[in-house]
Amino acid sequence: MSDAPDLRIGVVGLGWMGQVHARAWSRLLQHYPDSARRPVLVAVADTVIDDRTRRAAASLGFGELVADWRELVARDDLDLVCVTGPNFIHREVGVAVAQSGKHLWIEKPAGRNAAETAEIAAAVDAAGVQSAAGFNYRNAPGVERAREIVASGRIGRIEHTTVRFLSDYAAHPDGALSWRFDDEFSGSGVLGDLVSHAVDLAEHVVGPIAELVADQATFIAERPEATPGALHYERGSGARGPVGNEDYVTALLRFADGSRGMLESSRVAVAEQNTYGFEIHGTTGAVAWDFRRLNELRTAFAEDYQNASWTTEYVTPASGEMRAFQPGAGNAMGFDDLKVIEAHRLVESIAQAKPIGATIHDALRAARTLDAVRASVAGRSWVNL
Repeated sequence: MSDAPDLRIGVVGLGWMGQVHARAWSRLLQHYPDSARRPVLVAVADTVIDDRTRRAAASLGFGELVADWRELVARDDLDLVCVTGPNFIHREVGVAVAQSGKHLWIEKPAGRNAAETAEIAAAVDAAGVQSAAGFNYRNAPGVERAREIVASGRIGRIEHTTVRFLSDYAAHPDGALSWRFDDEFSGSGVLGDLVSHAVDLAEHVVGPIAELVADQATFIAERPEATPGALHYERGSGARGPVGNEDYVTALLRFADGSRGMLESSRVAVAEQNTYGFEIHGTTGAVAWDFRRLNELRTAFAEDYQNASWTTEYVTPASGEMRAFQPGAGNAMGFDDLKVIEAHRLVESIAQAKPIGATIHDALRAARTLDAVRASVAGRSWVNL
């Protein structure tokens, strides 16, 4: 491993997700000691430089903290840049990273809409660099096992799928009116934040979505203004202002294989915390996964069509990337582990000069689906993808 060349990394944004990326790089060799590249955290950019960000940068092992992302991207001592800041900077930063010849790891939604995401994808393709998109849930060993089960035909021909991404992070009516609630800065509400994950998960396991019809709602129409630097789950204390995007989305889906589906997502669902998952029903069985029980699957392989029961299957080291983290079934993995897998797959993409794992083109497909949801809501009609 000592002979592996360095992969010199910069990060744009030192909030929670920027720190998750940094920790993933720091742990990469612990889980993948034969990695083709050795990560080195060179520099991080954040618009706020204070005691908090200085301490965070130092504790994560960054050599330098700068205020301007442009200064970071222009450096010639970086091979890769992670883009983890707010949605409204993603297109500009993502395009600049690719045009500078650096590999790109960008969080979802990559752009505020499909047009912005397409610009990033075009820049990545033109530069010939590798990319990763932050669809971490597809990396769960349980999801990979479910995908294998569906592809094997063990539950027969797929009939219908339910995908739910429910959270309560914005359920309090005094939650701060941060950038996430303003379309100019976020591009959308729960669509970009959670539905993008739900769409990627459904297509990764079942297959392409061909058509949809959707509805949406904003249940909390006003919120108090945020204090500078406030996170989206903190309380506001200023004057109340209008919420500019959706709290809730539901859609009926038609997949390319002819199966049907239902998607539901909310950021204001009281009593729901990270209730993310799916149920897939086929002609001879079913499979279900819940993020909160990351290493479990519920399966039903019916001996008869009626009166079949769910059973619990614990994924093993043979499922997905679990062997890099745990030695046997029943040993739990967590959210941050999924980001280590994402980092590993990007390194493999760079080493093999071909896409491995979720890429900017997966982000583009998801963005086009989100645009279709918007069009369906506006036109109150089915939309063909």
